[in-house]
Amino acid sequence: MNYDDFLNLVRQRRSIRRFKPDPVPDEYINKIIDAARLAPSSMNQQPWEFVVVRDLELRKKILEYCFEYARFAQKMNNAGEPQSSPAPLATGGQISPNIAPVFILLFGDTRTMKAEPRDLQCHQLTIQDIFTSNLASAYMYMHLAATALGLASAWNSISRTPYPQCMIKTLLGIPGELQLHDVMMLGYPGGEPGTKPMREGKMVHYDRCGADDFRTDEEVLEFTRRSRIKFAL
Repeated sequence: MNYDDFLNLVRQRRSIRRFKPDPVPDEYINKIIDAARLAPSSMNQQPWEFVVVRDLELRKKILEYCFEYARFAQKMNNAGEPQSSPAPLATGGQISPNIAPVFILLFGDTRTMKAEPRDLQCHQLTIQDIFTSNLASAYMYMHLAATALGLASAWNSISRTPYPQCMIKTLLGIPGELQLHDVMMLGYPGGEPGTKPMREGKMVHYDRCGADDFRTDEEVLEFTRRSRIKFAL
């Protein structure tokens, strides 16, 4: 693969949340997981564990836990100062008929963090950051592999928050040592994604930099506001 082919693959990868009911072949799921297993990890820990969920009732239950937390989160957001463009949340509580036919849950085995050097053992936040980065690398490989196979995928990051994570682990019988990184919803696309808002302007810097080389607070807030509005439409 040359660079142009790679860049085209990256551009094609989009989060799609409407799926056809067509089943995903086991061969494709295995290929996605094989790609993830090749991801880099600190000290070659390879902390990942993959749980493939096809059962419809289990998939619905996973989404219900996420909806329950999302409704609670919306109440917390509304309790603060009003926001002109709050982040969209799944507050409807209704399971879409376009639910993905496969969920792949990526877990990390927290016991692998003990493999980090002794000098980091006193810095638990740093170790957790490294652990999360390991899993994030594998997770991105999964999405790129799915795109290469002509499949659609979406992130369900709300699943890693304490309530849905606890309920999902109990539902599936996941040991306490495993930490849920994310739920990948996978299937054939049931529609085309909208235009993705992209940052413009300077974002590459070299050698010594100063505050004037980076965005102001107002510029950051303005972009995030426009981006969130776009995805809420």
